[in-house]
Amino acid sequence: MPAKRYAQESSAAVRSEVGGRQTTPSRYYGEPHKFDPFFRGPVCKRSCTDFLCCLIFMVVILAYGALGIVAWLHGDPRKVLHATDSYGHFCGQNETPNAKKPILFYFNILKCANPAVLINLQCPTTQMCVSKCPDRFATYTDMQLQHTLSKSYWDYYRQFCKPGFNNPNKPVSQVLRDEDCPSVIVPSRPFLQRCLPDFIPLNGTLMVANQTRFQDALQTAHSVTELRHAANGITGLVDTKELGMKIVEDYAKSWPWILIGLLIAAAVSLTFILLLRFTAGLLLWVTIITIMLLLAYGMWYCSSELSGLGERLGSDVAIVEVGLQTDLQVYLQLRQTWIIFLILLGVTEASILLMLIFLRGRVRVAITLLREASKATGCIMSSLFYPLITFLLLGLCITYWAVTAIFLASSGEAVYKVMSPDATCPYANSTCSPELFNKTSMAALASCKGSQCTFAFYGGETPYHRYLFLLQLLNLLVFLWLVHFSLALEQCTLAGAFASYYWAPRKPRDVPPCPLFSSFSRAVRYHTGSLAFGSLILSVVQLARILLEYLDEKLRGANNVIARFILCCLKCCFWCLERFLRYMNRNAYIMVAIYGTNFCTSAREAFFLLMRNVVRVAVLDRVTDFLLFLGKLLIAGGIGVLAFFVFDRKFTIFVEVPDLNFYWVPIVTVFTGSYLIAHGFFSVYAMCVDTLFLCFCEDLERNDGSTERPFLMSPELHQLLGKSSPSR
Repeated sequence: MPAKRYAQESSAAVRSEVGGRQTTPSRYYGEPHKFDPFFRGPVCKRSCTDFLCCLIFMVVILAYGALGIVAWLHGDPRKVLHATDSYGHFCGQNETPNAKKPILFYFNILKCANPAVLINLQCPTTQMCVSKCPDRFATYTDMQLQHTLSKSYWDYYRQFCKPGFNNPNKPVSQVLRDEDCPSVIVPSRPFLQRCLPDFIPLNGTLMVANQTRFQDALQTAHSVTELRHAANGITGLVDTKELGMKIVEDYAKSWPWILIGLLIAAAVSLTFILLLRFTAGLLLWVTIITIMLLLAYGMWYCSSELSGLGERLGSDVAIVEVGLQTDLQVYLQLRQTWIIFLILLGVTEASILLMLIFLRGRVRVAITLLREASKATGCIMSSLFYPLITFLLLGLCITYWAVTAIFLASSGEAVYKVMSPDATCPYANSTCSPELFNKTSMAALASCKGSQCTFAFYGGETPYHRYLFLLQLLNLLVFLWLVHFSLALEQCTLAGAFASYYWAPRKPRDVPPCPLFSSFSRAVRYHTGSLAFGSLILSVVQLARILLEYLDEKLRGANNVIARFILCCLKCCFWCLERFLRYMNRNAYIMVAIYGTNFCTSAREAFFLLMRNVVRVAVLDRVTDFLLFLGKLLIAGGIGVLAFFVFDRKFTIFVEVPDLNFYWVPIVTVFTGSYLIAHGFFSVYAMCVDTLFLCFCEDLERNDGSTERPFLMSPELHQLLGKSSPSR
C-alpha cells in the first residue's frame, strides 16, 4: 500500500533510537531535535533575536524618513512635470512672463537627434516658451524680404524669437550667431508641452504641410526625413498617448463592471478555500480534470482555427512583422498565433498528465496536506484577511519610494553654462550667472564674441547634489528592504498561527485564543531583527540583479561578446541565488515563528530538516504549489471567460454594457485582478501548507507514536504512517 510504504520510508529515513536519544543515519544532514516532553507548539518564553540588525533596521528607517524630508525640501516635482526654457523658467507658470506661454519651442529641432533628448529637456539649442506652435513653413530670410511689404510677417515671426528682440533688419548671420531667432520654423503641434513637427503620412510618404523638403535661412536644403530622425519615435509616442486616452476612457465607462468582476473573484476564491475544508480531495480532482478538459478543448479549437485559415492570403505573416496592434483581431488572423497557442496548451496538458501518471501517490499525500491546511485556515479564519495588512504596508512603501524618487530627481538647482559659437573660447561650457555674464570678462573676450549664458540642466555643486545617484540607489535599496520585510512579517505571523494549530493536542479545542494576533505580537516584539536580516540579504541580491539588468541595457549595442557572456552568466547566477534565498527565507521564518531562534540558526535548522526530507520536499512541495496554481488559474480563467462573454455582448439579454474602444481592456483587467485576488487568498493557504509540512517532519523526528511520545499530527496525517491513531 502507498501509505505503508510512505510510513516505512519515513520511519527508516528520519529517526533511529540510540540510548533514548534521536539520531539519523550518516547519509542524512544534521541532527534532529532531542525529545522534549513539554514541547507543545511555538515557544512562549522568548528573547529578542538579531538585536543588532533590529537596531540597524530602526536607524535605517529613521534615516530613510530624513532622506524623504531632505528631498522634499530640495526637490520640485514641477521640474519633472513641466517644460523649462533656456533660462530655467517654467512654461505656463503663473505670475511670470511665461504665464500665457505653456508650450516649449526649439529653435533648431534638428539638433535634437535623440527622442530622449526631447523628453529630458536636454537639447543643445535655444528653447523658448510660446503661446502656440507655428503653423507654417517660414525662414528668417523670407521674413526679412516680406517685412518690407507688411509688418504682419515680423509680428508673427517674432513670437518665436527671444523676448525683447525687435530688430528684423539685423543680418541673418548675426541673428543665427546670437540665436536671437530660429533659422526656420516648421508646422508643429503641441505634444507633452513641446512643439514637435506635425508629421502626416500620405500614400506611404511622410510629409509636413504637404512638403517633403524645406530650406533654412542660409538656403540649406533639408528633408522631412531629417525631422523624423531628429524626433524619432515621437509619432509612436503620439499614438501611445492616444491609446492611453482611449484606455482611460474605457476604464471610466467600465469600472463598475470591473469592480463587480473582482468582487465575484473574491467571493469565488473564499468559497473555494472554504469548500476545501470539506471536500478537498474531490474539489482538487475536479479542478485537475476540469483544467485538463479545458486545455483539450483549447487544443481542438486552435486546430480547427488553423485548418480554417488554411492558405488564406496574409495568414502566414509573422507576428513580429505585424508589430503592436490595438485590434486583437489582427493577431487572430495569423497562423503563427494559433500555432503558439496550440504548443503552449499541449505542453501544459502533457505536464499535468505526466504528473498524474508518475506522481499519483504523492498527489494523494499532497491532497491530505491541503485538506489539513483547509482545516487550519477554517479554524483561524482571520488569517485569510491578513494579506490586506500586507497590501496596505506595500502600498505605503511604494508610495513613499515613488514620491521620494521624484523629489530626489528634481532636487537640482538651475545650472547655466557658457555657450560659444567659437570652439577656441576658453570659457566654453563654464558655469556662469545670466545676470552678471555681460558684465564679466567672459563676454568681452574676442574669442568669446557672441557667447551666451544659457540654462544647461538642473544640478548642483554641493555634496548632496553630487551624490544624488547614490541617494537614488539607497532609496531603492531601502524600498526593497521594506517590501521584503512586510512580506517576511506576513510569513512569520501566519507560520506562528498555523504552527500553534498543528501542535495543539486536541484540535481545535486546544488552539490558543487569537493565534494570529499572538503570533503577530511575537514576531514584532522579538523577531524584528531576524526578519530584517533575512529581508536585507534578499534585497541586496535583488538590487544586484537590477544593476546587472541596467548594465545589460547599456551594453546591448556593444560588440564585446565576452563582456555580454560574463554579464549573462552573472544574471543567471543571481537569479538562481534569489530563488534559493526566497525559498530558504520562507522556511527560516517558519522556524523563527516556532522556536524563537535567530535567523541564521533557524535557516540552518530549516535547511537540515529539509535535506533530511529531501524526497518529500522535492515532490510534495512542488505538487502542492502546482495544485494551488491550478486552483488560481481555474478561478481567474472562469472569471475571465465570464467577462469575455459580458463585454463581447454574448449576454446582452441579461446586461447592457457600454460601448468601448477596446473591449479587451476590462477583460484583461478582470482576469489579472482575479488572479491577484486568488493569489492573495491562496498565498495564505500555501504558507499554511509549508508550515504544516515542516511541523509534520519535526513531529516525525521528535515522537514515535507511543504513549510517552505521541504524535501531534492530525489523524489524517497520522494515517499516512500506516499506524492506528493514538489516543488523545
